[in-house]
Amino acid sequence: MNAVVLGGRTGLLGQALCVALHKRGWNALAMGRADLNLFDRPAVEACLANSRADVLFNTVAYTKVDQAEEEPGEAARLNRQLPLILGKAAKATGVRLVHYSTDFVFSGKKTTPYTIEDQTDPRSVYGQTKLQGERELMSLDLPGLLIIRTSWLFGPGRINFVTRILELASSRPELAVVHDQVGSPSFTRDLAANSLTLVEKEATGLYHLANSGQASWCELAAEAVRCADLPCRIRPITSAEYPQKACRPAYSVLDLSGFTAATGVIPRPWVQALREFLFSREEVPA
Repeated sequence: MNAVVLGGRTGLLGQALCVALHKRGWNALAMGRADLNLFDRPAVEACLANSRADVLFNTVAYTKVDQAEEEPGEAARLNRQLPLILGKAAKATGVRLVHYSTDFVFSGKKTTPYTIEDQTDPRSVYGQTKLQGERELMSLDLPGLLIIRTSWLFGPGRINFVTRILELASSRPELAVVHDQVGSPSFTRDLAANSLTLVEKEATGLYHLANSGQASWCELAAEAVRCADLPCRIRPITSAEYPQKACRPAYSVLDLSGFTAATGVIPRPWVQALREFLFSREEVPA
């Protein structure tokens, strides 16, 4: 099987997908905006044809949540327009498309995990444009389309919330972290492997996928600092004490039952995944 992974060279999830694909015996071609004009549909179609791709994974997105409030046009270009172009290219070449979306499509007003049947109601430009991207793809009636909503990514290969917290905690006695936003942490290597399981099961449609369990940003930070055996204290604060331009869901835990029903796999708890990530980081030579 052959795959093209957009964002596979430098993206947090894209890199993990390339590793997972190689482990499963796939041929993976990592492509980014420096390698290919992703908005040039004929060029994308030529890339898919020349690589004999069976599946196109799109991990490219505008993810600067606060900056998107000031750059809605650029956010829409990457989060709405690009998926539409890729969907048309995939349809023209007969390639399956796997596209990643986000928990930000929800308002965060629920207190129980969000299912794929729950009404979307994004409160930020980022969430709105990602939802628009989903809808553009669904309007194409694309055979084999797989849309995976995920959240709170951490993993190797690029700076993320966990690595940033550890960097700060190594030089500070205390960090203040928001405790009233709760979601589903996702280890990129687990997310990538479970995504491939969905593909290999020929699943189509919309799925929620993360690690099991839930956490606040404060709980995730505290567990990371504890596992790294750092003396830094994590002090819980409210969102109001840490104002940001974009409105974030107060609760965006994802219901993973659809994934388990399709694959028979129960994602492991985020705490276990976090420990694997942190301990494997320690084994890498400085």
